[in-house]
Amino acid sequence: MRIVGFAALFGAALLSGLLAATPLAAQSWPARPITMVNPYAAGAGVDPVARLVAQRLGERLGQPVVVENRTGAAGMIGAATVARAKPDGYTIMMSAAGDIAINQHLYKSMTYDAERDFAPITQAVRLPFLLAVHPSVPAKSLKDLIALAKARPDQLTYGSGGSGSLQHLAGALLVASAGVKMTHVPYKAVAPALVDLLGGQLSLVFAGVPAALPHVKAEKLRALGVTSTKRIEQAPEIPTIAEQGYPGFEIMQWFGVFAPAKTPPEIVERLYKEIAAVLSEPSVVETLRAQGAEPVASSPAEFAKFIRAEIVRFGKLVKLSGASVDQ
Repeated sequence: MRIVGFAALFGAALLSGLLAATPLAAQSWPARPITMVNPYAAGAGVDPVARLVAQRLGERLGQPVVVENRTGAAGMIGAATVARAKPDGYTIMMSAAGDIAINQHLYKSMTYDAERDFAPITQAVRLPFLLAVHPSVPAKSLKDLIALAKARPDQLTYGSGGSGSLQHLAGALLVASAGVKMTHVPYKAVAPALVDLLGGQLSLVFAGVPAALPHVKAEKLRALGVTSTKRIEQAPEIPTIAEQGYPGFEIMQWFGVFAPAKTPPEIVERLYKEIAAVLSEPSVVETLRAQGAEPVASSPAEFAKFIRAEIVRFGKLVKLSGASVDQ
């Protein structure tokens, strides 16, 4: 009886130790600096949001969170690096809609699967676009613009950051929704498209709010709508495209935080809670809104569901746009 009792006690202790192993590892995390990969260039887009969140996240975790830019191939080089990283919580990524929900519809081959190879942590922010026209375009409203496009098929031009970019998809959705014809002019980035819009070489551009709004206020451009379903705080006088006769029209850039697949769920949950706390800090909210970003902080489950829906939605929009890239 004593032998049986000892064996049972030993077995129970061993099982308890095995069950506790992963939580204990998660409890000791983080024990060293964390790398946050940004698959895009420094200085714009994802970068300022990633650096803001990384700094505050590091302060909350007690370990530095270092942003590392790994650019190239429309964000796919950096994303692939994270997909292959050890799932121990020391490599994470803040990325955007393009390399998670759009690229798979544009490129014949990719080295990662956005749903299979990442553990979604949280959607960090959403960013609407501003539909801006050059003052020479005789349109004071979206209704005027559509009427002009119908009267001048293919004569109005809209610039974008490239074939299949969000700006391109926004233009394609508007063209299809309104039943008009406009000419798409792709650039390597949206910044030069905005420069040409200011110079009058383009008719319109869907541009980020921080980039376009100062030119609107200086009357160098005219804003006809925003691509979110609600008006923006920075310029509440600008109506949404949805409220101007196109219900459901919404094209939003978004940034989210990911870990490699199979990262312990306890670490994913800890990262989510800490990042959500960062995104609720008044100073962080103020800074993000100045950058045209709206904090979200969705849960991992909510973010995963959102990504699945975005992959389907953008697949339809890419097909609608006829977007293509060099393979």
